[in-house]
Parts: sequence; structure tokens; C-alpha cells
Amino acid sequence: MDNGYFVSWSGGKDSCLAMQKAINSMGRPASLVTMLIENGLRSRSHGLRREVLEAQSLALGIPIMFKKTSWPDYEQIYAQALFDLKNHNINLGVFGDIKIAADPNWNEHRSWADLLCEHAQMTAVEPLWELSEPDIEREFLLSQIDALIVAVKETSLDKKYLGQRLDRDLFDDFRKSGVHPLGERGEYHTLVVNSPLFNHPIKVHHGSAVNRDGYWFLDVDLIND
Repeated sequence: MDNGYFVSWSGGKDSCLAMQKAINSMGRPASLVTMLIENGLRSRSHGLRREVLEAQSLALGIPIMFKKTSWPDYEQIYAQALFDLKNHNINLGVFGDIKIAADPNWNEHRSWADLLCEHAQMTAVEPLWELSEPDIEREFLLSQIDALIVAVKETSLDKKYLGQRLDRDLFDDFRKSGVHPLGERGEYHTLVVNSPLFNHPIKVHHGSAVNRDGYWFLDVDLIND
């Protein structure tokens, strides 16, 4: 790896928009970092297949580091990943956290990233943190990031939204129904299939919807040409 920074990569809109803004000021990252479930087949946060995340890495031209973890040892394993990166002269980490004004625990995510990086003698960078929620929504719509909804919280959104592209109309629908338009209370998760940073779009097949831990997840398969 080269000197520089890593991006905490979920495969979704926030991490992609944060990276897009980071690249504008800091150049391209040295690595993506994604936590997987214990068997290493899917991402811990969004339930994305490993091969889909690998396809994103290939389209971006940026290597990806995977670590397998359970929720109880998530922080410990993530810390190990940071020490591995530090040994390759990576000194900064970019995160896609958003400050939600109505959330009483809004600072927890930022503090977690700051403390984790500090422990590894790194600095956490949060490109979206000082932006207002309307500004983030506006920047996403201008970013040309193509993101599909791949998970919805069953108490917040109907599973009919699975597979839909996130756009202005969906933001408006969510707002009218009392759902945070950016999904920052966990109402939904996304998969980025194309962006100006990609060399080519990711082609995926929409499989069945699976209910797990209070969420409907869309099983997304990679289409190989």
C-alpha cells in the first residue's frame, strides 16, 4: 500500500460520498476497509456478498481489506485492521458519519471513529460531518452516485423499496412518511453500483428478500459478463 489514508467502506451511499469528497482534497485512498460476518461471506453492516464488494473495489481501482468479525468483537477486530494499515504508513481514516440534529446520540459515531483511530495513532477524517442534512441530500443528488436500496427496517419502510434507486422522489417519499430521508436512523441501507469514481458500473441481479434481525434484506448477486 501507498502512504495516505483508508476509507471505512460499507458499500453504500455515505461511504462513497465521503470518499468522493476526500479524493477532491486528498487524492485517492490506499485502501478500503470492510468488516465481514464470521464466515467471511457477507458484510457485517449491509449483508452484501463479498464478491459484490470485491467488484466495487475493482471498479474503483482501490484495494480492499476484509476482516471477519462478530458484533461483540467488532471494535477489537477493527482496531487490528487499523494497526495493520498503520504498519503500511496509513495515517488517516475517512468515515461517512453524518451528524443528525434530532438524534440525542448524534456524537457517538464520530467519537467511536476518533477514539479508534487515536488508539492506532491515526486521525479520523469525517468529510460529511459539518454539512447540514439538506446539504448532504443535495450533494448526493449532484454526485452522480447510483445507489440501490438493499435493506429496509421492517418497522420503518415497506419491502417494496428494495431494489429501487435512491433519487429525489424517494427522498421526498421518505420525508412525507416520517422516515429520515438519508436513512440515518437505520431505516434503510444502500449499495452503490456506479459513480464517477468507478471505471465501470457494477451489474447485479436482484434475488429474494430475506427477513433478518428486524430488517428486510435484498439478496444481491453479481452478474459477471
